[in-house]
Amino acid sequence: MSEAPKANRPAPPQFDNLEDEREHRKQRLVAAFRVFSKYGYDEGVMGHISVRDPIKTDHYWTNPLALSFNLIKTSDLVLQNHKGEIVHGHGYVHGGALLLHPPIQKLRPDINAIAHTHSIFGKTWCSLGRKLDPITTESAVFYQAHDVFDSFKHGEGEALANAVGNNKGLLLKNHGLVTFGKTVDEAAYWFISMERSCQAQLLAEAVGKPELIEHERAQQVSNRFTSDMGWLNFQPYYDTIVKENPELFQ
Repeated sequence: MSEAPKANRPAPPQFDNLEDEREHRKQRLVAAFRVFSKYGYDEGVMGHISVRDPIKTDHYWTNPLALSFNLIKTSDLVLQNHKGEIVHGHGYVHGGALLLHPPIQKLRPDINAIAHTHSIFGKTWCSLGRKLDPITTESAVFYQAHDVFDSFKHGEGEALANAVGNNKGLLLKNHGLVTFGKTVDEAAYWFISMERSCQAQLLAEAVGKPELIEHERAQQVSNRFTSDMGWLNFQPYYDTIVKENPELFQ
């Protein structure tokens, strides 16, 4: 993963108009749902992604219960406050989402987006109760930037919010992955990359004992992958899913 010169690197857009920023965040949110569906991260009614509203900052946009990730459009999104009340849109929100998104959105104003689904490799790795090892460059992105949290033992809500720390994501023991970001793009990419890192380590350990990237090198990789790098790495997914789904922003 070589870095492009910063002067030539795309960066998250800046907005003068909060209405435009709201629409942008909603578009990125529905694109993330479509990407997650494409890669098989959905299962039944489980799974949710949220993004903070830039105008009503104590509210966030998320998906309504039981609507397929593969069908969701911007017009389907619901706006929910930190009390869990839907103030715009129709339907219901998954009960588990109320234990995850409002506490983090409320206690961590620096986090705008949260992604959680029960993806197959993530939930399989989470059954081991272990952190990922830096066995690839991609998994080194999470070196000392993720942790294990036992939501069955400690509950979710504020306990989970307090466990976030400076991590890019958490491995919820016997449950699944949850990732965080300043943007939907960042949170979605950390999820994709963490899911694949779980898959890589499961495969590697199935055939042998993988060698680890040394501490200093792994730390350099992790530090280099900032919020903006997380945003950048989601752009190919975004461009592809928008082209494949022209109705996405209806």
